[in-house]
Amino acid sequence: MENIKDIDTQISFANPIGITHIGDPFILRDNNGSFFLYATSFVNGFRVWSSSDLSEWKDCGLCYKAGIDSFGYEDFWAPEVVCHNGCYIMHYSARWKKNKSLRIGVAISDSPSGPFIDIKDEPMFDLGYPAIDGHVFIDDDGEKYFYFAKDCSENIVDGKHESHMMVAKLDDSLEALSTEPIFLFKAEHPWETMCDAEWSWNEGPFMLKQNHLYYLMYSANFYASKEYSICYAVSDSPMGPFIKGADNPILAFREGLVSGPGHNSVIKLGDELLCAYHVHTDYDNPSQNRQVYFDKMRFENGQLKIDGPTVGKKIVFGGVNL
Repeated sequence: MENIKDIDTQISFANPIGITHIGDPFILRDNNGSFFLYATSFVNGFRVWSSSDLSEWKDCGLCYKAGIDSFGYEDFWAPEVVCHNGCYIMHYSARWKKNKSLRIGVAISDSPSGPFIDIKDEPMFDLGYPAIDGHVFIDDDGEKYFYFAKDCSENIVDGKHESHMMVAKLDDSLEALSTEPIFLFKAEHPWETMCDAEWSWNEGPFMLKQNHLYYLMYSANFYASKEYSICYAVSDSPMGPFIKGADNPILAFREGLVSGPGHNSVIKLGDELLCAYHVHTDYDNPSQNRQVYFDKMRFENGQLKIDGPTVGKKIVFGGVNL
């Protein structure tokens, strides 16, 4: 998560941000102060948008496009980018040519706008099950962790399709796991299983640390339903065990107005937190056509709170270094 030094500058915007036909938005703050937004956005790759103020966004075109040597051939989802050791590392999900199963890939660039090039013609790892929604977390002590979802498409337990949240340690390159992944949690509460008795989802992980506690944000329910929502779980260790928030979901649909808020990322602006997420562009027809929303987020008495979803309301952040 980017930490930006305070100065007396304000930025403001209102939802919707104006970026549509996307999913799973991820924001990176570059060293020169520019914002870059990556998202599920193209049939065999990813688009990127840039902004200096989070209000006006420029479509910079494709930052990654699969080639003949790429492991994936379709279902390119959920890109996240980390600036590490002077380069930009993208983790993304795609369907493997070898067996048509979902896996996570790694691509690298010397620029946040790309082009990102795959580091190899195979997935990041193959443990015999589908993996999506990779997320990197680097702790204060330099230890590196990789969160992802064991996807419910092929993970069948007692006749039901289940998503499982997983974590492993990363090597220093951020390109390979250094430990075997372990299971953290799955959908098991009423608010997480509203869509389908035979299918359940916990996906889209994003990690935050506050007062020595680890807050793992995630999304629940089916992405193309209005019930898709943002939740969180808390632990005193990045490897768990995690306890899900009693106040989940912390961001849910607004009847007749906002459908399916989910799959978020977070950046720090001054002393405040901004949560980026997607909602369905057409409330009456939930689908892959989603759009970007931003809202303020905060910690309150050990709980995560998102002040939204807001529509048309001016949102102001102060003390931001532009």
